[in-house]
Amino acid sequence: MPAGPAKKSTPPKKAQAPRPKSSQSSGQVKGRTSRQHRSNLGPALMIGGVVAVVVLMVFVFITGTDDEAAQAGASPGAVDKLTSIPVATLDAVGVASDPRNVNALPAGTAPVVEDGKPVVLYFGSEACPFCAVQRWPVTVALSRFGTFGGLEATTSPPSPSTLPNTPTVTYHGATYSSDYITLSSVETATRTGAALETPDDLQSRLFSTYNVESVTGSNGGIPFMMVGNLYTWAGSQYDPGVLDDKTFDEIVDALADPVTDVALEIGTTANYLTAMICQLTGGEPADVCTSAGVQAAQTVFPPV
Repeated sequence: MPAGPAKKSTPPKKAQAPRPKSSQSSGQVKGRTSRQHRSNLGPALMIGGVVAVVVLMVFVFITGTDDEAAQAGASPGAVDKLTSIPVATLDAVGVASDPRNVNALPAGTAPVVEDGKPVVLYFGSEACPFCAVQRWPVTVALSRFGTFGGLEATTSPPSPSTLPNTPTVTYHGATYSSDYITLSSVETATRTGAALETPDDLQSRLFSTYNVESVTGSNGGIPFMMVGNLYTWAGSQYDPGVLDDKTFDEIVDALADPVTDVALEIGTTANYLTAMICQLTGGEPADVCTSAGVQAAQTVFPPV
């Protein structure tokens, strides 16, 4: 468990959460999250060889084009820019706000290991608007520990969805290689709600075991993430309003400028995520984990 709580901050408003809960501060690492931005998956996935049917809202949408990257406003090379945000930018951002929506896993939680490396789990859907929001800092952070392949731009579902047509990337069809961690990712549905990927046994077990009220404050909300056996949360972790009315290219360009609201929100979240993963890897790679932005995150977000 953390040595001490971080400074409290006002939590974001809940959207499409399973049920209202009493308001709590989200500016600290704790056992239960307060109100957060998340989409509800409905019943938890069943374990034992059978996966429960996941019911998602289906949004009928005719785009007039099959090029989701163009629809997102992503020019050639834009995704590469996202996976190579300058270290100097992230260091300049540091931590512009307190950590939001993160929970320390219960003491004694067993290590989560796959292919001999600790696991970072992402459980989401292309039909989930808050998954679209969360993939930005997750991609920035993970790119500091490994390399993505086949990462493509897309958008969240159209209106009347919450946060319609938000530019993002999808982990469907992407690969990730790292000497330090294993990324276990699943996108359960397309942006129109059609079935896409089926969670494997590990993903199903972690989802049903830890994405519960007593741990995340959620009953199956997504995006659901775990950083090994250390931290977990359900929902996004920064103000999605900074993405409003922006194309993919505009978001990536703003990310490279540490004084923009986009960089301050996404960069801060990425630094916190990086600090969490550095705890999981024992401080490796050293050049990442000793960088100024990550060290700033560690001072606010003490190691467990």
